[in-house]
Amino acid sequence: MIIVVSPEATPQDIDRIVARVHESGRQTHLSTGSERTIIGVIGPDIPELQDMFESVPHVESVHRVTKPYKLVSREFRPNDTVIDVGHGVSVGGNEIAVMAGPCSIEDEEHIIATAFAVKAADANILRGGAFKPRSSPYAFRGLGEEGLTYLATAGKLTGMPVITELMSVRHLDAVAEKADIIQIGARNMQNFILLDEVGKLRKPVMVKRAPSGQIEEWLLAAEYILAQGNPNVILCERGIRTFETAYRNTFDINAIPLAKSLSHLPVVADPSHGTGKWKLVAPIAAAAVAAGADGLMIEVHPNPDHALSDGAQSLTYASFEQMMRMVTGIAAAVERTLPGVGAPAAAR
Repeated sequence: MIIVVSPEATPQDIDRIVARVHESGRQTHLSTGSERTIIGVIGPDIPELQDMFESVPHVESVHRVTKPYKLVSREFRPNDTVIDVGHGVSVGGNEIAVMAGPCSIEDEEHIIATAFAVKAADANILRGGAFKPRSSPYAFRGLGEEGLTYLATAGKLTGMPVITELMSVRHLDAVAEKADIIQIGARNMQNFILLDEVGKLRKPVMVKRAPSGQIEEWLLAAEYILAQGNPNVILCERGIRTFETAYRNTFDINAIPLAKSLSHLPVVADPSHGTGKWKLVAPIAAAAVAAGADGLMIEVHPNPDHALSDGAQSLTYASFEQMMRMVTGIAAAVERTLPGVGAPAAAR
């Protein structure tokens, strides 16, 4: 349920409305705009509540949210959320964020060299895996906390915020200390204990859609984080499992505009995992931008043939730079920009 507060209400009036909600055994979530304050009511929703809260002084209107995800929905927040991830970089808004780097951090020299290469091609967020979930227990599973240190060093040297995956609550403090954005991987989309814990932070969190995750389940995963008080959530479409075996996953381009119509949260596209083939990454990245993606997540490696993980879907430095040039034109066509590129004439 959403309570719209009258414009003339004072902070004390709003406090009284919030107190009334709490008396009913429900929680509240405030969204303060330039003209209106909206109070999200979290808890059991029954029709009688609408009449009860409409009678409270300084309540302009009360609206029931019909979707199971409340805080994530556009009904709760009509305007797009823009998330500050540090170092002057935001996800959401007119500029499309570009997260680039290796699937796995292999050593310090490797991540630093890749960081400078992707920054030179205008990426503005550095990605790199320190803890890697792998299908086989014998595959390279990352350098752990040593890799986190290398990633943080590369981020500082290049001035880029960094994103890395959190797999377990036991690594929460280490990842939260070194990363600017915490990634919840596809395999953990419904790890509700982990979602609760990152929800207690105020650090940006990116939630990847599970291979068999429905749109509603994906949005409810984000709802877990917002319900704990962390509004800084990014959604990431990374392909789903279908009957097709010609590529790693089927990239669900429909999910981007649909998620953006249902939710105010920014949506990032991961065409690397979404296709599993490097030759498909650039065209799917372009399609994602055309569909309204607020960011791209691209795997880049200096020598993909020798990568310790996901070499088949990784771009070289040269092919990443080429992809960025191509996607820049697509972004301009939909009146968006990429990092390092000025606003198109129609948007100025």
